[in-house]
Amino acid sequence: MTRKKLQRPIAAMAKKIREYRALKDRPRDSQRFAVDCETMRRPLTQKRLPVRAWEDVRNENRLLALLCRLPRFGVGRTVTRKSWLWAHDEPCYWVITKVKADYTAENMDHGRAWGYLTFKGKTEEEVREIDKAMYHDWRMVPKHEEEAFKKFTPVPEETVRFLPYPPLLRAMILAQWQKEGKPIMEEPVIDLEMVLASPQERAKKKATGTPV
Repeated sequence: MTRKKLQRPIAAMAKKIREYRALKDRPRDSQRFAVDCETMRRPLTQKRLPVRAWEDVRNENRLLALLCRLPRFGVGRTVTRKSWLWAHDEPCYWVITKVKADYTAENMDHGRAWGYLTFKGKTEEEVREIDKAMYHDWRMVPKHEEEAFKKFTPVPEETVRFLPYPPLLRAMILAQWQKEGKPIMEEPVIDLEMVLASPQERAKKKATGTPV
């Protein structure tokens, strides 16, 4: 016989109050991500930023620092990152759909944002929260340049179906063919389509003969 769990409404209420106070007293983003540009330290934790980030902190902007200057916090505008511009030839950007600003911040330049991500020319279908919004490498795409910036002609991907065997395995296969008396007319290769296919697809391909 299982023992009945005692209902403790006062303890449950006290737990909820403690969780609410902890949530209320936690540092806001404007405190967590604040940076002293002279010492390059975060005042809240006194942690020093990496040396390679100093130039970006001085010259670039965080995402919300850009959006707070625009009407409706830049909903509908296109933003990208400096690191993307340097690393990829294909267009990489976010289209802003929603912004939740931290109204307790001095210039409302902290908060969260959501949008559609296009990475290396491929656009995601679902809206999701923009990550790394606190990084100092965000850039706004001017409205008159958005169309040209987003223009992209995808290059067809080259698919490789056959790969050569490793030298030792190739020598073993050739030796087996020679032992069986098979004529060596071509190099043995790995058929990736057969390797990656499911067992059912492989059995179907083997069962299918050449039409006469």
